[in-house]
Order: sequence, then C-alpha cells, then structure tokens
Amino acid sequence: MRWKYSGCSFGEKNGVSRLSFLVKRVRRVPSSLRVHKRTVRSLYTAGMWQTLLDTLFPRTSLGGRPGAWMTPEELAAMQTEPVFLHTAALRHRDIASLDCIAAAGEYDATPLLKSAILMFKYRRIRHFAVPLGTLLLRAAPLLVAPAETVLCPVPLHWTRQYARGFNQSEMLARVVSDARGWQPMNLLRRTRMTGHQAHRRRAQRMRAIRGAFALTSTARPLPTSIVLIDDVCTTGATLDACAAVLKAAGVRNVSALVLALG
Repeated sequence: MRWKYSGCSFGEKNGVSRLSFLVKRVRRVPSSLRVHKRTVRSLYTAGMWQTLLDTLFPRTSLGGRPGAWMTPEELAAMQTEPVFLHTAALRHRDIASLDCIAAAGEYDATPLLKSAILMFKYRRIRHFAVPLGTLLLRAAPLLVAPAETVLCPVPLHWTRQYARGFNQSEMLARVVSDARGWQPMNLLRRTRMTGHQAHRRRAQRMRAIRGAFALTSTARPLPTSIVLIDDVCTTGATLDACAAVLKAAGVRNVSALVLALG
C-alpha cells in the first residue's frame, strides 16, 4: 500500500522518515517566506472553499436566475422613489427624539427590496451589502447633513451579531461612508437582548426597546450631527430609542437613513 499526495508517494515502511525529512526541509525556509506561503495557502483555501460552496449551493438571484445573488435588472426594479419624513410627521407618529427619516423605498410596495433585505439578514448573504448600500445612497441627499456628520449603525446585541456573523447596519454604513465621506462610528451598544421585533405591535416594541441602548465607552466627545443607519423602520421605536440616548448626551441633530419604511 502506498499513499500519494501532490505527486509524491510514501511507502508504509519509510513514510514516516520521508515525512520527517520534508518537515525538516520546510523548517529551514526563512520565516518571512513561510509567512508568505501561509498567506498564499490561506487565500487559496478561501477560494477553494467559496468554489465548493458555490458548487453545493449555487447562487440564485431574487428572481430565480442562476449565477448571481442579484441581477442588474433586479437592482433597477428596486429603485423606487425615496421617502422622507420630516420632524412634524415623526411627532405625529409619536416619535419624540428623531428629527427626520430618509428611506430608499416602501417595504411592502417593493417585493424585491423586501426579499433582498430578508436574504441579507437571515440567510446571511454579505454580497447584498453593496447593492443595498447603493440604494441607500439614493435617499441620502434628502438629509440636510453637514460634512462633519457621523454615521452610527444601529447596534445588534452581541449574541445576535455573533450568530449572524455581521451587523447589516455596519456594512451598509461602510458603503454610505465610502461614497459620502461621512465617518462611521459605533457610538451605541445594546445593553440587553430585546428579541425579534418583526411581529410585535407598537406598544410591545416600545416596552421591549426601552432602556436597551447605551453609549459605548469610546463615544466621547460626541459629534453634533449623527445619522443612524438601519435596514428597516417599521414603527420607529428602535431608531427613536437610539436618538433619545444620543440627544440626552448632547447631540443636537439625529436623523436616520434606512432602506425601507415598513
């Protein structure tokens, strides 16, 4: 019986001695070169792993077309008219701290946008960050924000972020930051788990979210103008709770930029 690996064969009797010889030869390679080899190997492994995933779980677009998570036609179909809610409209909705909201579209009026957000969050497909962030940029001009404005992604509880592998709001904030020049900063943290808000009524959401946010330890000094970044605004309870913490700390203007209004 003989073992074969990368064109080399090792017999049962002398396999151990030959392997030991190879290990000694590798150890003689300069450390800088070994690091380079490890880097190349890791990149190669990542590429092979992605190829394996694409083979086992082929990429399928929102409309069922193979080969991509989202086609250019689907992205174009999601580009609806942005929506803007000014301060008076928010106060009418009992949103007391947030100054205004700009959204790329309506959640229920654009089925493809709804599907993309759900796949981004719950199927954990990071590839949606850039196209969805591009949609978010279409609503950004609706906000009157100075150049020194800071982007603050709405935080997840650390357990939720660990399970998902990323915070979708942070990924969207990076796309907006690259295009607009607004600095992203994690100014807020979740102090406790609040559970899923999707199927709760407004009163239930308000109770669940009360006291759930606090400033991070690196949040000082705070900027005067902050734009909260999130994927969906349904009742506004989460965004308003974030704005309340920021304004209590001295921030003058807190706006929100979201993908969809629910």
